[in-house]
Amino acid sequence: MRHPTIRPDWLARNAEPALEPGLPIVDAHHHLWELRDGAPYLLEDFLADAGGGHDVRASVFIECRAAYRTDGDPAFQPVGEVDFVAAAATRAAARASGPRVADGIVGFVDLRLGAAARPVLEAEIAAGQGRFRGVRQISAWHPDPAARGSIAMPPPGLLLDPEFRQGFACLGPLGLSFDAWMYHTQLAELRDLADAFPDTPIVLNHVGGAIGIGPYEHRREHVATVWGAALRELAQCPNLHLKVGGLGMRLFGFGFHEGEEPPSSLQLAEAWRPYVETAVEAFGPARCMFESNFPVDKASCGYTALWNAFKRITADWGPAERAALFHDTAARFYRLGELS
Repeated sequence: MRHPTIRPDWLARNAEPALEPGLPIVDAHHHLWELRDGAPYLLEDFLADAGGGHDVRASVFIECRAAYRTDGDPAFQPVGEVDFVAAAATRAAARASGPRVADGIVGFVDLRLGAAARPVLEAEIAAGQGRFRGVRQISAWHPDPAARGSIAMPPPGLLLDPEFRQGFACLGPLGLSFDAWMYHTQLAELRDLADAFPDTPIVLNHVGGAIGIGPYEHRREHVATVWGAALRELAQCPNLHLKVGGLGMRLFGFGFHEGEEPPSSLQLAEAWRPYVETAVEAFGPARCMFESNFPVDKASCGYTALWNAFKRITADWGPAERAALFHDTAARFYRLGELS
């Protein structure tokens, strides 16, 4: 399974300017990779996207199986990704201006290693040069292939696996957080994990993966009801946070990537508003953070239009709520420091 193809010429047809260019942004979730689906997405590519007029101050890199080591102990091969991203972050920091790219780094360690995950985590902390913040291990699984919107292929019930939990127990003592990515049909597993480790910070990616494809394509109201109830249940766990974004993925069923013209921020805002409002109502702004999920979401919309859509959706919200969503929550969760 592949993500939809990014079409630069198609995206260029929407040249809308950035709204509210003075509003600081922390992009809480993006990727960098050397080559995937035939195209790289490197530091310079992210800087070009982020340079469209929004005030992007910092960003958080999330693992995507990039630049793994090709030899040595397989358990330590993901350390190569942290090396690769830390080098990019150092180059970004040396620029005279622009965002602190990958100011927080979330890598991958197979927590099914159990206690043996700790030395790998320690190696990634060292490789991160002060920027390593935690781990993501994708658990998105569905028995129907038509409902799957992730290219990852984890086993079912990953978060309930005893060996995974033994590895997960290594995170808290090292001061690390966990990024969770799963479908809305699995959210009860995250509640069980969060209850078992109440002192470990966890952030759920992509508004909890409300499926809008395959068997759920024509069941949007049903999914919204089940997903919304699950989010409200998860919000009872104070160690849980939520990333609001990823809505440009094929998973959500909006189909913008198939359009003759790229969507405007008005179109994006109209489609995404119910998801944003439900998510923030459940968790509150202080535990929600906006994300671009670039370049995955780039198949559906441009970077400038994406952030314009979030600004349109929240235009009537209070300054403190917007500050939390656009920068404060992400900066606090990932310990990014001052954003000046």
